[in-house]
Amino acid sequence: MPIEHTNETAATPLPQDGSAPHTKPHKAPPRGRHFAATAIAGIALLGFGAVAGAGAIAMVRPNAEMAPMTPVAISTMPDWGLVTVKGKVVEIFGNKFVVEDQSGRALVETGPSGEGGKLVAKDETVSVQGRFENGFIHATYLTRADGKIEALGPAGGPPHGKMPGWLRHVAG
Repeated sequence: MPIEHTNETAATPLPQDGSAPHTKPHKAPPRGRHFAATAIAGIALLGFGAVAGAGAIAMVRPNAEMAPMTPVAISTMPDWGLVTVKGKVVEIFGNKFVVEDQSGRALVETGPSGEGGKLVAKDETVSVQGRFENGFIHATYLTRADGKIEALGPAGGPPHGKMPGWLRHVAG
């Protein structure tokens, strides 16, 4: 017995206006919903950017850690600790200088603030606050005899250990 194939769409007459049979016209979503969703996404993105920016600024800003205000003798400074020493500047080497008190001498590293050797003068009495590590003080604050305070940057200095080869190549 032969099977008959019929084409139902061919048998269905098309409407006179040219539209397809049995379809409803497509409605666009309401404009208000789309606009509200876009606005909410934009506000969320701005909020995230503000929080990320505030976090980045907080990480870059110098730390608010202050060393004890009571100066300690240079010979008794604890390694890897926050210290304050008071003494006379006896030598200057670019952004470093040597401070001396009755108990000894200490090399003070001032970072970019002391470039050119103009931060302190020889025979000037200063108090230096910072972190003592590896035999010298990474200065955070410098207090002059007249009470003027110079903020030099965060305590701690550069990262410890050898610089990786790829970074040494990039840094020059």
